[in-house]
Amino acid sequence: MTELDPVIHAQARLRIVSALATLDSGESITFPRLLELLDMTAGNLSTHLRKLEDAEYVEVTKSHQGRTPVTYLALSKVGRRAFEDYTEALRALLGATP
Repeated sequence: MTELDPVIHAQARLRIVSALATLDSGESITFPRLLELLDMTAGNLSTHLRKLEDAEYVEVTKSHQGRTPVTYLALSKVGRRAFEDYTEALRALLGATP
C-alpha cells in the first residue's frame, strides 16, 4: 500500500498546502490573506507553516511595505512535488478500495 506523506497528511497542513498549490509557480500569498482564507488562528497557522518550512515544502519570504513587515508564503518546488505525490498516493489508495 502507498503511504501518505505524514507532513502533508495532517488536516491543517493539507489545507495549507492545498491552498498554496492553487497559486501558479512563482506566486505567493501574504500571511494575513492565507489566514483569512483558511480561517485559522495566527498561532495555529504559524505552527503548521513551520513544520512545512522545516520539510522545505513552503518558502517564507519576509519583506516590508513602507515600515510594515509583510510575510509572503509560497509552495516550493519540493512542496509542489510532494503535494502531487500525495494526491497520486491518495488516488491510488482510494482506487484500491472495493
